[in-house]
Amino acid sequence: MDSSKDHLGKIIKQQRIAVSLTLRELAEISGVSPSHLGRIERNERFPSAHVLRRIAGPLGFEENELFTLAEYLSPQQAGVAEDAPVYTAGHLDPYVSRMLAQEP
Repeated sequence: MDSSKDHLGKIIKQQRIAVSLTLRELAEISGVSPSHLGRIERNERFPSAHVLRRIAGPLGFEENELFTLAEYLSPQQAGVAEDAPVYTAGHLDPYVSRMLAQEP
């Protein structure tokens, strides 16, 4: 079964286009090289939490939304009346928590 993680690059690219940013503009705003962003969009590289933090705002995402899509956070379980998981709050995996704590 495919996960959101497998489609993260495509989601990032679609959102970048939706907010009318070129790859170079996103690179300028975020401080992440255009070549690295291109590899992420093509799913050749997986973004670190540091990169996700830098691109979230310019793409119009909350950090936790991108962290959830990257499977760094677990979405809340959907309730009976809900159609989809809610991404506004998640539980951080202990391993991921340790890794994020080590980032600058």
